[in-house]
Amino acid sequence: MTISSAQTILPTRSMTSSSDKSAAKPPPKVYGILEPPFKGYHPPQPDGYQQSKANPNASAIVIDNGSHLVKAGWSFDKNPRFIFPPVMSRYRDRKLNKTCQFVGYDAYVDATTRGQLRYAFDPGTSVVGNWDVMEGILDYVFIKLGVDGANGGVDRPIVLTEPIANLNYPRRMMNEILFECYNAPSVAYGIDSLFAYRYNHGTDGLIVSSSHNSTHVVPVLNSKALLSNSSRLNWGGAQACDFMLKLMKLKYPTFPARMTEHQMEEIIHKHCYVSEDYDRELSGYLDWTGLEDRDHVIQYPYTEHVAPEKTEEELARIAERKKESGRRLQEQAAKMRLEKLMKKEQELEYYKDLQRSLANESKREVKRILDAEDLKDEAHLERTIRDLERSIKRSRNKDLGIEENEGPVEEASFPLLDVPDEELDEAGLKEKRHQRLMKSNIEARQRAKAEKEREKARREEEERLDRERRENDFENWVAERRQARQALLQKIKERERLKADLGNRKSLASQMRMKTLANLASDGPKKRRRGGDDDTFGANDEDWGVYRTVATGDLSDDEEEEDLGNMLKQVEQQLLQYDPEFTENHTLEAQSDWTKSLVHAFLRGPWPFDPESQREAHQIHLNVERIRVPEVVFQPSIAGIDQAGIVEIAADIITQRFSNLDDRARLLRDVFLTGGNTLFQGFEDRFRNELRSVLPMDADLRVRRAADPILDAWKGAAQWASGPDLAKSSISRQEYLEKGSEYLKEHDLGNMTG
Repeated sequence: MTISSAQTILPTRSMTSSSDKSAAKPPPKVYGILEPPFKGYHPPQPDGYQQSKANPNASAIVIDNGSHLVKAGWSFDKNPRFIFPPVMSRYRDRKLNKTCQFVGYDAYVDATTRGQLRYAFDPGTSVVGNWDVMEGILDYVFIKLGVDGANGGVDRPIVLTEPIANLNYPRRMMNEILFECYNAPSVAYGIDSLFAYRYNHGTDGLIVSSSHNSTHVVPVLNSKALLSNSSRLNWGGAQACDFMLKLMKLKYPTFPARMTEHQMEEIIHKHCYVSEDYDRELSGYLDWTGLEDRDHVIQYPYTEHVAPEKTEEELARIAERKKESGRRLQEQAAKMRLEKLMKKEQELEYYKDLQRSLANESKREVKRILDAEDLKDEAHLERTIRDLERSIKRSRNKDLGIEENEGPVEEASFPLLDVPDEELDEAGLKEKRHQRLMKSNIEARQRAKAEKEREKARREEEERLDRERRENDFENWVAERRQARQALLQKIKERERLKADLGNRKSLASQMRMKTLANLASDGPKKRRRGGDDDTFGANDEDWGVYRTVATGDLSDDEEEEDLGNMLKQVEQQLLQYDPEFTENHTLEAQSDWTKSLVHAFLRGPWPFDPESQREAHQIHLNVERIRVPEVVFQPSIAGIDQAGIVEIAADIITQRFSNLDDRARLLRDVFLTGGNTLFQGFEDRFRNELRSVLPMDADLRVRRAADPILDAWKGAAQWASGPDLAKSSISRQEYLEKGSEYLKEHDLGNMTG
């Protein structure tokens, strides 16, 4: 037994023709799938807290509270110290009699913790909904950062990121937890995308932030975000993972392994890209040319039983044993044939001696001797001798390899048929009945032979008329053949549909079949118990059709299946021979060939599929999904979202919401892309090209991407927290107690009150 889940590299091949495809090799490269993302134990890092003691008011704890990843560290750090997903798992260990709590990647340590996994944010949003989990995440952050304030509190300022237009309730709950549970001295909030824009030295421009749960387009002028002119698209990385998962489940409904969103996330990050021209590339994505490179094979873990391989010596011994066994069987068969032949020769000699001895005996003695030998009369003895001679001759010719040529058949005569029964004794009457039976058999064979000859003549006449019609009226002849082919194809499809329906117990065909069985089981016994008429089933030929209906359904017996296939081949052969528009690719056999099947290319790529192979059964093929999933942000209608695409939203903001041409020019000179959903290959070029196509020709458009679309929000928040803006933008504990938990200070990088 072997278990395989890692990436496998196999020999490469090229595909140049249909014959090459029929002898296709396994995929040249197979990609492994992500296991649960447990990353091992990460020890606390108290050195940052010790370093912050030198200037506690200027050393803030910066937390980028993302719905996909939480990034935490100190404001004087260049990079966050801890990055983990906002999840928590809690369960009670009965052996230790303790409640265990795991946060972040630690929650994926085993199946038990994964089964108790809970998410901090409401599904599909960036709004915190599970505050028990959120409190566990904050505990984890402060413990890992080594925070050890007075009375177990946090004695450092805290900077938190939040989404655009965050609700008052989540912010109020966050304030209550930070000030009441952790005794934080001050808390400041800011929008993640604005932090990233400030970190990348942006002052005037258009921010396009496509993150885990949503996509926002935010105009910024004079370093201040104009949130009232912003727009939101309800699509991000989480929706893309869910969309990919639905596509894969729809593509492989009977897939034997479990597909998860974490696996889809890895697949999207590694294998998807944004197409430069989606419609054009999609129309030819499943073409055989180059499909080997476009089709990516993802291998899931599988278990397969491997039969032990035999050595060449063992195979040679097995072959020799089979050969010897065959020789013994041949010898035994030859010995048995020889024994039978000798027995027949002895019987022939015996009957010949008997025949010679009867010549000198009286009729009564002859009758007694023949009765003792179970012979009716001397004619019966003569036939027995003749049959034995013929059988012996046939056996000898077979052993010598001589083909037996039948000589002219003597015309049979039946003289007793003209003799009246009154003139015949008992033996004569028996012989007359025998001759009558023989004559009936001969006449039946003659009628069958004559019928075959008439059928042959009829077919020859039909072929002659068909040939004349083809030569004289070719257009109508070809049209009839095409119609006949379509009719046969329809019958074959109907037959396959009936077979599928019979396999489904809820189908109409299966219900009718069961109804017929129930009627047959109930009607017969009732008649007998009531003393009604005798059962007349079978009196009419139509009665016997019920067996066919019950057994397999209409139009699906073996003979008709074979006839339909042969008839279709004959019609297609005629069309291939005479119709110039009908080629090999139009035949049913060619259309059923996997090398010409679009569905096979979609499901299994340009390689053959072995349904018995566990390795291939645990593979998924990514082809059109590689460009379809990232395309949704440009064409949301693909995923059923009734919103405009990201380019239309950006163009609407620039052209419709800003009438000042100078403001438009300032926005277009710095279009800033951030967020993990913008990391697709080709995203920046596609966005630039499509946005330019809807702008005036003389517009100065400059599009750039963040240096690190994932971490720049935390880095920008850390940079901002190290400057003078932190003190005047933070909510102090005194202000929280005086003005309430919903109090918010406005600043250039934060949300507005209202």
